[in-house]
Amino acid sequence: IMAYFPMFIELKDSPCLIVGGGKIAERKLHVLMDFEADITILAPEFTEEIIRISEDSEVTNVKIIKNEYNNSYLDKMKLVIAATDDEKLNSVIATDCKERNIQVNAVDQIDDCTFIFPSYLKKGDVVAAFSSGGNSPVITQYLKQQNNDILTDNIGDIAAFLGAIRQLVKQKVEGESNRKKVYQELLKIGLDNDRVPTSEEVTDIIINMSKERQ
Repeated sequence: IMAYFPMFIELKDSPCLIVGGGKIAERKLHVLMDFEADITILAPEFTEEIIRISEDSEVTNVKIIKNEYNNSYLDKMKLVIAATDDEKLNSVIATDCKERNIQVNAVDQIDDCTFIFPSYLKKGDVVAAFSSGGNSPVITQYLKQQNNDILTDNIGDIAAFLGAIRQLVKQKVEGESNRKKVYQELLKIGLDNDRVPTSEEVTDIIINMSKERQ
């Protein structure tokens, strides 16, 4: 076991495969849905929840295939989760993925994984992830709980807003350090008031920054 490099990857609309139809597969399904992946679940049998999700007319990115595993299902997959109750099968799936340079997680079989699932908090596009290198889920859950109050529901909206005004700030404010101060002041307004800053507040801060530089 070792420390894992915290690399964030985009999964939106990316083809991902979960092999297994039990409760563990169900939990992993919810995680991948949280990041809008295009998900295929392969298994001989499925939980009622997995079937319900796959049949929901509002869910367009989840499909199930009732069949045994074979490596042809790996074609074009970006990420695979081996979540069967057969450790040997999970190892086979992991080996097949590694031979194809596909990222794979074999649940509770750390030596078969090329990546692990962190404990995470997600607010809009803002994601905080915690890992103990597979040593202690208790620690990662503790860190998640401790940071839950910091990552408010509005932090994602504030982040999206700051991203949306980047071009405006770049045009109106010279110098990276000055732009950073603008963002810091807007973030403070957002956090102190638990809301997205107004356009008037943006204008005032930019004007004040310009006056300070004169």
